[in-house]
Amino acid sequence: MSGITGKGSLDAPLDVPAIEEICADALSALDLRGKRVLVLIPDHTRHAPIGLFFHALYRILGRSVKCLDYLVATGTHRAMEPERLYRHIGITPEEHRREFTNVSLLAHEHDNPAALKSIGTIPASEIRTLTGGLFVQDIPVSINRAVLEYDHVLIVSPVVPHEAMGFAGGNKYFFPGVGGVDIIETFHWLAAVITNPAVNGVKDTATRRVIDRAAQFLQVPRTCIAFAVDDRDRLACLFVGSPEEAWSRAADYSAKLHIKYIGSPVDRVLGVTPDIYEELWVGGKAMYKLEPVVADGGELIIYGPQIREISFVHGRAIRRVGYHVRDYFLSQWEKFCDEPKLILAHSTNVRGVGSFEQGVEHPRISVTLATAIPEELCRAVNLGFRDPRSIDLDAWRRHPGRGDLVIENAGQVLYRLQE
Repeated sequence: MSGITGKGSLDAPLDVPAIEEICADALSALDLRGKRVLVLIPDHTRHAPIGLFFHALYRILGRSVKCLDYLVATGTHRAMEPERLYRHIGITPEEHRREFTNVSLLAHEHDNPAALKSIGTIPASEIRTLTGGLFVQDIPVSINRAVLEYDHVLIVSPVVPHEAMGFAGGNKYFFPGVGGVDIIETFHWLAAVITNPAVNGVKDTATRRVIDRAAQFLQVPRTCIAFAVDDRDRLACLFVGSPEEAWSRAADYSAKLHIKYIGSPVDRVLGVTPDIYEELWVGGKAMYKLEPVVADGGELIIYGPQIREISFVHGRAIRRVGYHVRDYFLSQWEKFCDEPKLILAHSTNVRGVGSFEQGVEHPRISVTLATAIPEELCRAVNLGFRDPRSIDLDAWRRHPGRGDLVIENAGQVLYRLQE
């Protein structure tokens, strides 16, 4: 597919007819009649009107293609329960059986070797160039084998600032979305070494270059439907084309929508997380997006009574490692070199920037959980605890204390200090 179809506006969100018109115009050029088409979609932890796209794509393609299957790009998240998945795409099981007979719903299994297929290796010499010399190692690339069984892959891709990619979306829906562990571990740890404040909200990152290179191993044609949503999950832009170019165009809008600047650092930030974050594995995004505006020695409170687990999938490993600044790991690498790099990356991103000198860890700020995670566990993993019931949220919203800042829907918008 050559060229980009789409448009955007920071003032007037796109309505459903405009969204369908853009998708129909772009997809008509592909001639997908009689083809097997796979659609990659995010899970429920992302802000995106997936039901809208499910119905729009079926109206455009459903009756002309052989199949229009969906694979949820969960990365290393746990698979969605069937009931939640049906709500996510906006249909019922009965409607699926009756109306969408050529649609199958698939789950990714990142830890099941039988579900993956190797498609190549990025040699160490290329990794050196792509990462500016930070990493020098061969990176095996594997992907969910189902991807390779289709005639065309569509990516439904929300774009937003991201701690490991700079901006989420595009080829990220292959890696880590439906990829194997090796490349997932590599680029997450690479981003953590560079640090979240230096990566988040930046378009040209070493990690983006790595996943774009990995995607070159794919032979199946692929088209990206990239968009950025406003604070009501309405589309401010929509671009359809190659994963690289469509993502890039949407990222430009995301930078204007999802990055806010304030004049000076604040002593305490209360990040109110959305209900879609049910574990700290994703709830940590409140830290990733708010860390830059907390003053040295200040505190970030991650508020989320609905957050009840450290991680549904990785909890045991995180409890073993705890949450620490980057240099805590790098200065004791012989102790941590065999730990999963994905876990180390999550750990240091949540704990934030700091130092480790003469055996003492010095985080730049404090991180406190006001969640359903018990105090004993919070302390055990090196995070602070506050009972969420002790926080009068309405009072904080009406009259934040001096030096306080309350952020709603924490984890979606990146906050930075004005230069």
